[in-house]
Amino acid sequence: MKKTGVLVVNLGTPNSYNKKDVGIYLREFLMDGRVIDIDTWKRWLLVNCIIVPFRAPKVAHEYKKLWLDKGSPLMVYGQELVGKLNKKFDNSVVVELAMRYQNPSIQSGLEKLRQANVEEIIIFPLFPQYASATTGSVAEKVMEIVSKWNVIPNIQFINSYHDDKQYIGNFADKLKTDIKKYSPDHILFSYHGIPERHLDNMNENGVVHCEHCQGDTCKQGNKKRYCYRSACFETSRLIAEQLKLPKEKYTTSFQSRLGKDPWIKPYTDATIEKMAQTGTKNLLVLSPSFVADCLETTLEIGEQYKDLFKEKGGSDFHFTESLNADDAWVQTIYNLLCREINKGAAKISKGIVHNIADFDPITSSN
Repeated sequence: MKKTGVLVVNLGTPNSYNKKDVGIYLREFLMDGRVIDIDTWKRWLLVNCIIVPFRAPKVAHEYKKLWLDKGSPLMVYGQELVGKLNKKFDNSVVVELAMRYQNPSIQSGLEKLRQANVEEIIIFPLFPQYASATTGSVAEKVMEIVSKWNVIPNIQFINSYHDDKQYIGNFADKLKTDIKKYSPDHILFSYHGIPERHLDNMNENGVVHCEHCQGDTCKQGNKKRYCYRSACFETSRLIAEQLKLPKEKYTTSFQSRLGKDPWIKPYTDATIEKMAQTGTKNLLVLSPSFVADCLETTLEIGEQYKDLFKEKGGSDFHFTESLNADDAWVQTIYNLLCREINKGAAKISKGIVHNIADFDPITSSN
């Protein structure tokens, strides 16, 4: 029976909330050329002489507020998620957790899968909308590591599932519950932002250029899976469609920008400020690009944007919790992985892969 390894990857988290560990995490994260895409020496000076010295103490304070009894939320939810996934598969599938930055590292996760003698590896980044700085960075790191192996197994990436029906349904169900609970005037879908030049850079393969993305969808078609901005708008549209929300009742925006360069618009903080000033009193925010709660949801949305909304005239502000390790989300990932595994089974049946008998990597616990 063919053995499959799955590496579930999230962005990363410091080992603790003390300033030193936060600084180490920020350096590794921000020195990634896909995150800050400038000359290496400029990036080194920017990160080590400006960003980390000034931001590490502040970010450490934020992490301390966020920290759970068992550790960082991303770590706690990630471990719970992977534990549940492993229980849904039989011994022919093993699932490991990794973080792109810090621990558990991608290298350690891949090594565990190699030691388990897997014949193929599926990489599942916890980023529904593809971006070079997230999914692309994970792919680059994985290939860098396995390129040094003597025997390289078949490796597959599930790198875009922003329009997956079950993923959409997971967020729609949570949003539906909160709509009933809070009766908001308006719904704001807030996604992590990226610099506009990241979309510009994708044009080298003829995929998309930022000039095509000034409206609510990419003019080349909202099915362009690697146009991050377009994918975000498509996710919002599909969630709203499932909940039968009229267009005037929801808005899409982008948060968490860093530096002075232009990032994709509209900005979440400017959008919230305008809403409060123009009469929106009860706002509900959902962030479908974050499948686990973290600094950007619990604190940036739940505290900073809440304060901004009320300061500018709004009254009630709520945000919908993310999917974390909810059973429904676990089932969605399980089904996405099963589809990928069954693609391999289909290739076997066509004779592309030989000498495999009784290929049945999936348990019956659907």
